[in-house]
Amino acid sequence: MKIYVSHSSKIDYKKELYDVLRNSDLAKQHEFLLPHERGLDLFPTKQLFDNHGCDLVFAEVSFPSHGQGVELGWAYDRGIRMVFAHKPEAKLSVVMPELSKEIFSYKDSQDLINKLSSYLQ
Repeated sequence: MKIYVSHSSKIDYKKELYDVLRNSDLAKQHEFLLPHERGLDLFPTKQLFDNHGCDLVFAEVSFPSHGQGVELGWAYDRGIRMVFAHKPEAKLSVVMPELSKEIFSYKDSQDLINKLSSYLQ
C-alpha cells in the first residue's frame, strides 16, 4: 500500500514520524511517501491525489496546520481513506471526525506503530 504521510511543520517530523515509520516493520509492507524528506520544497500533493498516487493518507494531527488542512480536504474530496493520529494532550479540530472515523491517540513511537499497524490490517 502507498501511504502519504501528512503532518504539521510544528513537530520534528523527521525524528518523530519519518524515522519511526522508516525503521518499523510497516516499512517492509508499505511504501511511505514522506513529503519533506529531502527538504521543505513544495510537494505535489494535489497532483499525487489527482493521479491516484496513494492508497491512504496517514496524518499526524496534534498541531493545527492550514497547509495540512488543505491536503486533508483534497484527500477527502477524492475519497482517499485517511487515518489520523494525535498525542493525548492535543486539542483536535472539530472537523477531524467529519473527515475520518479512524482516529487514535498515541503516547510514544512504539504505541504509534502498534496502533497504526492495527488500522492497516
